[in-house]
Amino acid sequence: MVMIASHEITAFPAIDAELTELRDAAQRWARLPVLAKVALLKDCRDGVYAVRERWAEAAIAAKGLRGTGLEGEEWISGPWAVLYALNRYIATLESIAKSGSPALPASRIRVRSDGQSVATVFPNGAYDRLLLNGIGAEVWMEPGVSVAEVPATMAPWYREENPQPRVALVLGAGNIAAIPPLDVLYKLLADGAVCMLKMNPVNDYLGAIFERAFAPLVDEGYLRFAYGGPEVGQYLCAADAIDEIHITGSDATHDAIVFGIGEEGAARKRAGTPLLRKPITSELGNVSPTIVVPGDWSEADFRFQAENIVTQKLHNNGFNCIASQVLVLPEDWAGTPRLIAAIEGVLRALPDRPAYYPGASSRCERLSQVGESLALGRTGEGYTARTIRHAEQGDSADPAFSVEAFSSFLAYVTIPGEPERYLSEAVAFANDRLRGTLGANIIVHPHSERAHAAALDRAVADLRYGCIAINAWTGVGFLLTESTWGAFPGHTLADVGSGIGVVHNSFFFSRAQKSVIRAPFAPFPRSLFGYGAALLPKPPWFVTNKTGASIGPALCEFEYRPSPINALRVALLAMRG
Repeated sequence: MVMIASHEITAFPAIDAELTELRDAAQRWARLPVLAKVALLKDCRDGVYAVRERWAEAAIAAKGLRGTGLEGEEWISGPWAVLYALNRYIATLESIAKSGSPALPASRIRVRSDGQSVATVFPNGAYDRLLLNGIGAEVWMEPGVSVAEVPATMAPWYREENPQPRVALVLGAGNIAAIPPLDVLYKLLADGAVCMLKMNPVNDYLGAIFERAFAPLVDEGYLRFAYGGPEVGQYLCAADAIDEIHITGSDATHDAIVFGIGEEGAARKRAGTPLLRKPITSELGNVSPTIVVPGDWSEADFRFQAENIVTQKLHNNGFNCIASQVLVLPEDWAGTPRLIAAIEGVLRALPDRPAYYPGASSRCERLSQVGESLALGRTGEGYTARTIRHAEQGDSADPAFSVEAFSSFLAYVTIPGEPERYLSEAVAFANDRLRGTLGANIIVHPHSERAHAAALDRAVADLRYGCIAINAWTGVGFLLTESTWGAFPGHTLADVGSGIGVVHNSFFFSRAQKSVIRAPFAPFPRSLFGYGAALLPKPPWFVTNKTGASIGPALCEFEYRPSPINALRVALLAMRG
């Protein structure tokens, strides 16, 4: 089952007309009062809520999830994620209208022992602490930004005396339904650019739903949509009316846009002479590591963390830019074979689901041909097996380290050494051997974290990734709009890696380096017994959660109408997961 375009292709004359409308609207958007923008966002919130069921059901049907128990994925990474983001952007803009800056108390900005400034951005308020108890998020600033300077790095566009009108092209992702609207919202609100959203052919069935949800922006001329394949994208990129571009996709697509295709494009890239003369930001994926720190785990710990790791791999069937791809394990830990066995058990128990994204079978087959692989589940006729294999960490030719699987393939490596040396070597392996810098995960028992606190802190600081999740999946960093989402800084057009720039980032930091997400090691109620006493049960994004199909709609209802009753409903469903 491979998704193909279902929407009529937008003709070039129609694109020209839409771009003219956007150019006319860009000046109005640049001058529009902040509270008028807030009013539009509130209307969009109404629009997203109104189409939430149609949105989720369309994605569930398109991805073949009906009856799998995995339907909640499309609620949580679809309408809920956008409702959540809209509420955070509304709060930020209301604060800017009132005080000129996003609301971040000075008490939430600290300096690390190495001098790096860090802002705590989550939780915010009682509902965050109730529904996601034990989850925290920080944004680490670029070195050299002092604590006193952090507020000045927030929302710089809103301090411009004469903001220039701009039109941005957003090249939408085809995998996670929330990505295109979230990218549009960031360009509009953080960068002040009206947007042309070109839908990806893989999920352009959502286009009409998005057009209705964001009708307030469409009606005012601030947002337009285009449909089609590479020829439409190429036409838009070259259009004089487009000032800047944002893409979520692959580095190959990025390079084709920036340098052109074929040998001429390759020559331009080598020479550093781009064909594109417009600013471009990007989020391009990577080979994501999950580093496991050795410790004294119980049988329940092995089971829960196996579910955590499999979720990191198989949420959305592996069609995620930060799906875990290389599991890094301690060679000298007795728990390593037990964890692998637990992971294989979870993989066996999962339902089969279609490999809807183009190229999945060929990518998985290529990565599985090195060494012996365990393939589980249905294959052929649109399905790809859930595949796991060992990889030698010293094998520089193994494609598992350099080719993004974007499928249901998982590799694991083992690294020797006592815990602190192992952790240092694991970080070096992730930084130097794996492709990309978007997201990395660390799993560590609280006792091990306390025993090796300095080494773990150094590992988090040394990891060159835009999002680092401790006992969570970096996908949580994607869902929490308060955190930044993008590659580690430093990439260039000629060496783009996982991309340039960030999105989400509801506090509008302009000099962020990375986001760090933390979650409990064990779920409630087991968390009460020596694990830190967090109240978060099995998270609703787990592929093994039994109530995902119910909790997704409940989360949308709560986000649209936050109240004690709706919060209680979510909490009760979560406890049954």
